Amino acid sequence: MEFLTDPNIWIAFFMLAALEIVLGIDNIIFISILVGRLPADKRDLARRLGLGFAMLSRIALLFSLAWVMTLTSPLLTVLGQEISGRDLILLGGGLFLLYKASHEIFLEVEAHQPKEVSAGVENVETGANLFWGTIVQIGIVDIVFSLDSVITAVGMVDQIGVMVAAVVASVGVMMFAAKPIGEFVDQHPSIKVLALAFLTMVGTLLVAEAFDVHVPKAYVYTAMLFSLGVESLNIRARTKRLAARNTGA
Repeated sequence: MEFLTDPNIWIAFFMLAALEIVLGIDNIIFISILVGRLPADKRDLARRLGLGFAMLSRIALLFSLAWVMTLTSPLLTVLGQEISGRDLILLGGGLFLLYKASHEIFLEVEAHQPKEVSAGVENVETGANLFWGTIVQIGIVDIVFSLDSVITAVGMVDQIGVMVAAVVASVGVMMFAAKPIGEFVDQHPSIKVLALAFLTMVGTLLVAEAFDVHVPKAYVYTAMLFSLGVESLNIRARTKRLAARNTGA
């Protein structure tokens, strides 16, 4: 029980949990956008399954540290560039994220709306294939995000128990935050497009990381926070104009 009274353990736990939450923001946004195409009564279950898979995949990778660290060893060399297993996973995940985010942006702003939508009826797809297809897509991206997260955790903490506790705590916070974030994104189409643009940036960073081009994520988060702040002002202005119009009417 001595470790419970060691302040260094608690400091490491809170720092790692906070970092896991920050690294999980893009994961929450991706899950929120994917489950938005499911029927309303299936969205909570899909969020829980998606985040549960994220937690299990991270814990499994933590208990496979020896294997995870071998992923950083070069497998082959292409045009003088050493390629490791981690690079291949990041490349595949980045390309998948770029494709998925671009496709969702197209559906959001370019695809023709069906008659039900133009009539004011919410457009959601149904069926078991869509539900489990969504879970599979969440799982693919979870593995990519988990790999980066676990390697970061290994570099910060050397106690496996602290790593697992931090992962469980961070996923608990994300489960609490996922529903309100998802509902907010669904209610504001402009925020959804902004979130998708954010995911394309994350996908680009993953591809760049695969080729050893390191771009601090802080740049992306700063740009997104600025854009989110501007869009929040736009939403507030639109709400005021709508309220004034209704009052005048």
